[in-house]
Amino acid sequence: MRNKGLIIIAIVSLLVFFLISSANVFANKVYINGIDADYPPFAYVDEKGNPAGFDVECLNWIAKEMGFEVKHQPTAWDGIVSSLLAKKIDMVYSGMSITPERLEKVDFTIPYWEIDQALCVRKDSDLNIIAALCGDYVVGTQRGCTAAMWIEDYLVNTGILAKDNLKLYEGFSLAVQDLVNGRIDSAMMDDVMVEDAIRKEQPVKIVGIIKTGEAYGIAVRKEDQELKEILNEGIEKLKKSDVWDELIIKYFSEQ
Repeated sequence: MRNKGLIIIAIVSLLVFFLISSANVFANKVYINGIDADYPPFAYVDEKGNPAGFDVECLNWIAKEMGFEVKHQPTAWDGIVSSLLAKKIDMVYSGMSITPERLEKVDFTIPYWEIDQALCVRKDSDLNIIAALCGDYVVGTQRGCTAAMWIEDYLVNTGILAKDNLKLYEGFSLAVQDLVNGRIDSAMMDDVMVEDAIRKEQPVKIVGIIKTGEAYGIAVRKEDQELKEILNEGIEKLKKSDVWDELIIKYFSEQ
């Protein structure tokens, strides 16, 4: 009986050792989050060169709560999924819509935000959404985003909009700049981004909303299911905390 008791104690000690070791490995893990450097208010690089934005602060909170470290790495948006698959980054927490096309390559956490697409024109423009998208006018958007996908699928590929009338940019702020300067006639992007441009007193206005019913999630590699579950738990905890409401006020309320 004594030997049996010693064996049980030894097994329990080993289990405790492995559990502690596993926890320590996880606590020391540094995950790299790929962000779009020009996607306010969700992710961007501020005037000091530091990653900032709603998603950046949310992930910082989740990392602290769940016991891991995170670094935010600006990555070209049209190649960000490829960077994830190539293991140059570990996740994409940067306003990425969950789409069937992306789900073929990567997995997503539970949704944390919902958006539609908005079309904006200059404040002094008489264009409405139908004229802007169905005539001889040029519309701009960010390369690789769901606005670009929607325009290509429903307008360019159906012959409603000439291919040359779609101008793609590295970032939406560049499209807004060209819109303000009269180089394009309208710009389409996630509604939260267009609203952010208006809050920053860009001379543009929204003339239509396309109800795409998209949801943002955190993209991870399909094999990283443990990371996905950790992030899911973190999102749920964050949305129940006061920090969630504070960040919404900080990034989405009129200043």
